[in-house]
Amino acid sequence: MRAVIFANGHLEHPRDALNLIEPDDLVIAADGGARHCRTMGITPEWLVGDLDSLNQDEVRELKELGVEIINYSRDKDFTDLELAFLQARDAGATEIVVLGGFGDRWDMTISNLLLSTKSEFRELSVRLVDGPQETAIIRGGGKMTFSGQRGDVLSLIPLHQEAVGVNLTGLEYNLDDESLPVGTTKGISNVFVNDSATVSLKQGLLLCVIRRIRG
Repeated sequence: MRAVIFANGHLEHPRDALNLIEPDDLVIAADGGARHCRTMGITPEWLVGDLDSLNQDEVRELKELGVEIINYSRDKDFTDLELAFLQARDAGATEIVVLGGFGDRWDMTISNLLLSTKSEFRELSVRLVDGPQETAIIRGGGKMTFSGQRGDVLSLIPLHQEAVGVNLTGLEYNLDDESLPVGTTKGISNVFVNDSATVSLKQGLLLCVIRRIRG
């Protein structure tokens, strides 16, 4: 099952976001992410968070639409997006797509990017998407194939420790069982030469960033 979570960041490409949602997706709003849902005419299954980004009229309107509201205290140890992740996982989701995960606050954006590295979410496949750009994290022993077209750009950023046993295919510069140390820029701005690219990793963590061309 796939869950689509609307976070309270920027959503620069709402039409692309709307086209991405499939009929069987479980839609969850993380607090102020509910505004994106209402703007796009989408009714989420759940509204999750401390609701400090919504006014009472907005919350009441969502309740009248049948949205189940899970309200947490503001004195909590989790961001609203993490609470939405937990809700998706407990509902049986194995894949999560986050929309509105990027914003003006760098602390929140970085936290959103790294959220899927928590051990609680190791079984989830997580992507943050905004129009032509997408991020995903691959753990050691993992493998991902990204769709695209010639000229699209894929960057690999090692996290925490050295990324060991990196294999890339479908790109201008393929890798065969190589290692990427933390801080290296060797994995930046690789280019698709086919309509897909595959990344696998033996040990470590890799942040994958895809930028798809337009036109």
